[in-house]
This record gives sequence, C-alpha cells and structure tokens, in this order.
Amino acid sequence: QLSLVESGGGLVQPGGSLRLSCVASGFSFDYYAIGWFRQAPGKEREGVACINSSGGRTNYDAIVKGRFTVSRDNAKNTVYLQMNSLKPEDTAVYYCAADYSEICQEHGDDYKQRFEYDYWGQGTQVTVSS
Repeated sequence: QLSLVESGGGLVQPGGSLRLSCVASGFSFDYYAIGWFRQAPGKEREGVACINSSGGRTNYDAIVKGRFTVSRDNAKNTVYLQMNSLKPEDTAVYYCAADYSEICQEHGDDYKQRFEYDYWGQGTQVTVSS
C-alpha cells in the first residue's frame, strides 16, 4: 500500500528544535523528489523546502533558509526536516509530498506548486509556543 507518513511534530518553545521524518512505502521512493509544505490555520498550504531524488539538490523558502535543513536516506525510504531556531510563526501542520520529476531545483519556486505532487502524507502538527 502506497503511503507517506510524517512524524516528529510536537510542542516546542521558541528557539527550540524539532526533526520531522517522512517515511515512504509502496513506491520507488528513490526516484521521487520530496517537498515539505506547511499549513497554518486560515492560511494556504505553502512550500518550505524540497530535496531531489538523489539528495544532491535542495531548495528552501527564504522564511526558513538557514534554520531548516532537509535531507534523505534512500536506504530507509525516509526524508528528514531538521528545524532549528523555531519561531511561533512556524506553527503549522507540516506535510511531505512526493513528485516523480525534477521539480526540486536549487533556485526558483517550482517545488511550491503543490498540485504537481503525486503523493501526500497526512501531516504532523508543529506548535511553537512558550
């Protein structure tokens, strides 16, 4: 059965860190780029980071660049999002999504086109609050 499952969310104080995981099953994970998106209450889902199929190329939204790091372990069918220096405005449900294309480029916003992605996880809640 095909699935993406996120985990690692929770409640953290401002300035803290969390590492999200996205575990894939049921498809050839190492052929897919992965995007990380988030959606805060009352807001649209927005792309924050991506990583290409091999892990050699990443891209970040300016809002998270320098604080978030995306990586992957294809042997474990897993992508990670390390989030440091978290802010209250990072509070959202975080989703991972898989795309069978070269959507993740080092520059540009193509990876933010959420309708291009083939598979989505169910999301994990991240709350940053004191």
